[in-house]
Amino acid sequence: MRTFVLGGGCFWCLDAVYQITKGVSSVVSGYTGGHDRDPDYYSVCSGTTGHAEVVAVTFDEDVIPAEVILDMFFALHDPTTLNRQGYDVGTQYRSSMFYQTTDEKILFEEAIDRNQPLWGHRIVTEVSRLPVFHVAEDFHQNYYAKYPEQGYCQVIINPKLAKARKYYSAWLNA
Repeated sequence: MRTFVLGGGCFWCLDAVYQITKGVSSVVSGYTGGHDRDPDYYSVCSGTTGHAEVVAVTFDEDVIPAEVILDMFFALHDPTTLNRQGYDVGTQYRSSMFYQTTDEKILFEEAIDRNQPLWGHRIVTEVSRLPVFHVAEDFHQNYYAKYPEQGYCQVIINPKLAKARKYYSAWLNA
């Protein structure tokens, strides 16, 4: 099993897609990359802690290649906008990849290079060593499955799920 820690805006969006991805055994929403020793949702959303909203995606490479997990990441958000995903603005929504090993760093950099031709602007995704990963509050875990009728899910997450189904249906359970 392998775990990637990825930030692509609001963690609810990445969580929703990776939860239904074949070979993924766990998706945990959380915060990393900041300076506050005990961040919570409200402090992170204030933009003062330096943390990014991220998901820790644990998957089986015998079922789904690491490259597919990473290519999905680049398809699910706009990696060319600095500190912004749609209406979500601030460093907490930055496009980010947090590596644990040199091999992961190389995989992340290769994924950026591989996906760059798909975008009209330069990818600005931050690639950094993973510091402490803080698990987000229970309310944020598997958010879409718990609240699919919520407005954010309908307007923001549903189009991302549709895009994932269009381009990655072979890798999805639903």
